Amino acid sequence: MNDDAHSPVTGADLIGWGHRPGPAFPDLLSRANAARAEGLGLIRIRQMLEADLPPPAPEPLALRRPGEVPLHVSLRAENADEQDNIDKVLATMAEVLKTPTVEAGAVMPDACPAGPLGTIPVGGVVAARNAIHPGMHSADICCSVMITDLGMVDPKAALDAAQAITHFGPGGREQGSRFTVSLDLMDEFRANPFLNDNRMLHAAQAHMGTQGDGNHFLFIGRSRATGRVAMVTHHGSRGPGGLLYKHGMEVAERFRRALSPATLKQNAWIPADTGEGRDYWDALQIIRRWTKANHNALHQAVVEKLRAEPGDRYWNEHNFVFKRGDVFLHGKGATPAWEGYAQDATGLTLIPLNMAEPVLVVRGRDAEQALGFSPHGAGRNFSRTEHRRRMGAMTPAQMLAAETAGLDIRFHAGAVDASELPSSYKRAGAVMYQIRDYGLADVVDCIDPYGCIMAGDIVPDWQARRTRR
Repeated sequence: MNDDAHSPVTGADLIGWGHRPGPAFPDLLSRANAARAEGLGLIRIRQMLEADLPPPAPEPLALRRPGEVPLHVSLRAENADEQDNIDKVLATMAEVLKTPTVEAGAVMPDACPAGPLGTIPVGGVVAARNAIHPGMHSADICCSVMITDLGMVDPKAALDAAQAITHFGPGGREQGSRFTVSLDLMDEFRANPFLNDNRMLHAAQAHMGTQGDGNHFLFIGRSRATGRVAMVTHHGSRGPGGLLYKHGMEVAERFRRALSPATLKQNAWIPADTGEGRDYWDALQIIRRWTKANHNALHQAVVEKLRAEPGDRYWNEHNFVFKRGDVFLHGKGATPAWEGYAQDATGLTLIPLNMAEPVLVVRGRDAEQALGFSPHGAGRNFSRTEHRRRMGAMTPAQMLAAETAGLDIRFHAGAVDASELPSSYKRAGAVMYQIRDYGLADVVDCIDPYGCIMAGDIVPDWQARRTRR
């Protein structure tokens, strides 16, 4: 530090005195150099500015110790593949539960790994205090299922109508074939700082009425209880959700570096009691409304095309954050199973198993050992790549014929996707037994399959762009 009376005060001086660069920095420098011009020495100037020192940075939050946070396991193995899957699920949850905000965890019968070690698995539930973890609801925010009772219609006519209306594959709809997004909902996007940018607003309009790819589907089946035909859709928030996830992870990373650098990046969080936390929570609710509208648009269009006389319609999400008391419950591929988890909850939720098995209509039990959740589906015992390896010489078309005989299975935007065939999922019966044995939900109806539509095996966007170049 140079106390030459003619030398100006610099940013390095302020930093050395404990001031952190930020919006107040220019004013501090101006005041310091005004005092310098009046002949004050650096010691006096430092004393004058001490009242504006930022509070000391908090001590980094320590990771939880192994075994400190309870983990509830509603999952058992019936073969070596399932035991290997359980070992991987428990290993990754052990790392997740080291996160300082976490108070409890649970895994469902459909649990399977979903990323690098320390990433919440599919079928995972995490309870956190004053924290929203974007990585724990995943990029497919509000992935969800909706059912509409279509009445006594011809199931083939229903599937034909649905195929003519729905949109699978990457991207959105072209101008002229888009579904309308309500002006009120678009105004909510514009009013939220996480959602108000041109790319987000375009996706909210172009992706309405689309279902994407992967394991998303449109299913037509018949209720065992009533004999009536039903339509079930499975998809999430598409582009808008993906963009919100990216923005949320960026904000959470800033908090992670300040609050807990030892926490894994995928488990970063946004403190719920901050301005960013409140805005992010509101953004999640807006994305939830958009996703429900997306399902509803497809269902209503099919009803109108069929001129059907529909019965009930309801839905539930399984990639989301739910607030219960003062705890934030993160479900990644797990379905809330308590009464009134949302204002539009009906008490009934849906558990799809695979394309050749029924969709279960269940009433949740709010099981304490499952943190109030039930499974969202069948889950996998090994990766898509491993499933393809195990196919051997069989082609996807041959496997489709063998595993879905008598069903009308359509791949709307690509070839047969073998990684979505029944053999790629856990045995449906085993999942149903575990739902019963662990007391997670009561089955009240089964929607037996007639057929379904999926995207199919699509060349990824990045690969298609490389090929075009």
